Order: sequence, then C-alpha cells, then structure tokens
Amino acid sequence: MSIIVINAGSSSIKYSVYNAATLEMIDHGLIEEVLDYHDGFIQMGVALVRHNIDICQIEGFAHRVVHGGDQFYAPVIINDLFIDEIRRLVPLAPLHNAANIEGIMAARTIAPNVPHIAVFDTSFHQTMPPYAYRYPLPHDLYENYHIRRYGFHGSSHDYVSRKGSEHLGLPREILNLITFHIGNGVSACAIRQGISIDTSMGMTPLEGLMMGSRSGSIDPSIIGYLMREKHLTIDEIEILLNKQSGLIAIAGTNDLRRIIEAKNAGEPNAELAVEMFCYRLRKQLGAYMAVLDGVNAIIFTGGIGEHSALVRKTMCEKLDHLDIRIDDEQNTHNALFIHQHNSTVKLLVIPTDEEYQIASYAQALLLDKSSLK
Repeated sequence: MSIIVINAGSSSIKYSVYNAATLEMIDHGLIEEVLDYHDGFIQMGVALVRHNIDICQIEGFAHRVVHGGDQFYAPVIINDLFIDEIRRLVPLAPLHNAANIEGIMAARTIAPNVPHIAVFDTSFHQTMPPYAYRYPLPHDLYENYHIRRYGFHGSSHDYVSRKGSEHLGLPREILNLITFHIGNGVSACAIRQGISIDTSMGMTPLEGLMMGSRSGSIDPSIIGYLMREKHLTIDEIEILLNKQSGLIAIAGTNDLRRIIEAKNAGEPNAELAVEMFCYRLRKQLGAYMAVLDGVNAIIFTGGIGEHSALVRKTMCEKLDHLDIRIDDEQNTHNALFIHQHNSTVKLLVIPTDEEYQIASYAQALLLDKSSLK
C-alpha cells in the first residue's frame, strides 16, 4: 500500500509516492499547466499505473496545506467540516490555501473512500509561546482577525532537527537547535528540546529574512509612504514586496549562483545583495543564540543552505566569541559536519525532505486507527 503526498499549486500538482509501511519513496512527479485539478489527478493516476498503484486503493493522500491558522496544531483527517475550516483561512494565505483546497476537493472526488490528510506548514510552530507569536497590536486584532505570528516551512524545520539529532547521536528532547531553511524562501527556527519556540516568518511568509523575491521585514510605514507618494494600491504593494523585492531587487536576479558570479566579477550590486542577505542571516543567528540559553547545533538546509559555502561562511566566520568555528575545507565540500573540532556549537548541512516528513506525519495518523472513526 502507498501514501501519496500532494502539493497542489495554482497551476500544478507535485506528488511523491511512498511505501506506507517503510516510507521508501516509490515515485515522484509534477503535473504542470493544470487547468482542472480533476484532470490533473487523472493524469497522475495514469502515470502511477506503471507501479501497479491504483490511487483509489491506496492507504492515504497527504495534502500539504500552507496555512493552518491557530486552529490546526497537528495533521488532521479531512472531512467536510475541516474543508470549511481550511476555507475560512484563505484570507491568511490567498495564493496558497485556495489552490490547496481545490486540490483536496478534486482528490476526494476521485478517491472518496481513501483517507485524505491535511498537513500544515504552520503546525510545527504552534508551540511558540504567546510572547513570541503575539504582535504588539490591539487585542481585538488578535481575537477577531487572528493577526499573530504563525511561521512556515514547519515540515522542513521539523525534519532537519530530527535528522540533526540522529547525526549528533543525542535525543532531540535534550538539544537546543537553530535551523535555517535558506532557499528562494528563507526562514529560521529556534528549537528548544524538540519544540519550536520562535521562527522568523510571521502571519505570512513575507515577514523575516531577506529572500529571493520577498523583502522580509521592513518599516511598515514604507507602505503608507508608497501609497501616498507613489500612488500605489495595496495590491501593487503586495506584489512589490512579495515578487519584486529581496535579492531580485538588489541584484536583478534571485539566482544566487549568478549573483555570486557577478560579485566575483566586481559587480557592486551583486556584492551588496550578498552582504545584505548574509548580514540579516547573521543577525537572526545572534538573536536565537540569545533566546535559547545555549545552542548545541546550527543546521543549514534548503537549496542555498545546502549548497552555498559562501553564505554559510559569511554567516559563521569570526564568531569565536560565540563558540562557533567553521571549518573552511569541510564547508567548501558541503560536508555533513562543517565545524572545527574545537567548536562548541556544531554546524551541520542537512538536505531537507519535506515530502518525506509529510508522509511520516500521515503514516503516524493512519496507524492511529481511532482517528479514522
């Protein structure tokens, strides 16, 4: 039997198929230019026939849902009630949750007798204390409009922290970790004894660190200023901050490899982009070092985190005063451990596997037969 992990985007369906017992990956694929999710799942079903998989007879579908609000602390078996609850969260993530819901509804139509599970990007961070997730705004905005920090990349931060504990040979429950998911989207997470206590993204994935095309945190007054002086609408400003900012705004591209090539060729904007990007990562590292009361390890993941020795070195060099000492040779080779032998804080590079983590959540829920009653 199989578990199929689904990530339904605005015009695509990404899927990964796992053995339900061993979680060994069987297949993965991407259906692009999807105009109708029902047809997209039919295409996926045809593709999986080569593995003798009938999508109407599998163990379960695990659907990635970006925003779970403050209602969903863990993965859930989907029923009509949960669909309505997830739909109410669309204003918090209109670009993502709407597509996620359409994918879920189409999959349930095609495979109505198969359990469908929702796994939320935000769930891992629901352990944050109120002083970390509340904004200093009027109480009414929190109570009635659910304005608070939620955090994202939860499956990734959870996965690499678990793998990190395995590589360190210590239970996650005794470790303090800082995890950096650095890709086109960027987030950091402070993990105390296996529990997320803070994360850099906020109510939406826009808050926090500088990203590929997102600004990250800026002075909120800039928005009002642009509306008054440049006569931009709120929709235009959201496009500006989400799609026209970050690395692409400073260097003209969000491809870090091209930016580093331009930097090495002496292009000043490329050099500035790298400096800005790494400076903000370094500041976040310092902030989480302060709140964790001691850190056992820092973990890098995501496309940039796993492959950019320059970003990791720029973040971690000259931090002897924090007992962080990076090994240049190991770092250059993207080794698992990239710290010097006398570094109290360990430095690890761990490839993320969000799909596997989502499948493991689904497996655990499916094994709990009482949850299906």
